[in-house]
Amino acid sequence: MSATEQTPATQSTLKDQIREFIQVQLAEPKGITTFTDEESLMETGVIDSLGIFRLVSFLEEEMRVRVSDEEINAETLKSVNTIEELVIRKRK
Repeated sequence: MSATEQTPATQSTLKDQIREFIQVQLAEPKGITTFTDEESLMETGVIDSLGIFRLVSFLEEEMRVRVSDEEINAETLKSVNTIEELVIRKRK
């Protein structure tokens, strides 16, 4: 269910939505069951080059933010926390 289909009462937080996408779409298929919001997703193997593409597509389609080529890097997409910061910054 996309964020636009949810009612405000049931809408999960931005961080929860990002974490859920990463967990279900990127981590679980690789057998990774846990990661923290601060952990480097690339260093732990959660995100690889294909995962970066899928994550950026998710951010643009579901979070409705435009991610520039310059923002697609290891620092910006390092962790759940840095990804959340990117989305908040882009929405302003």
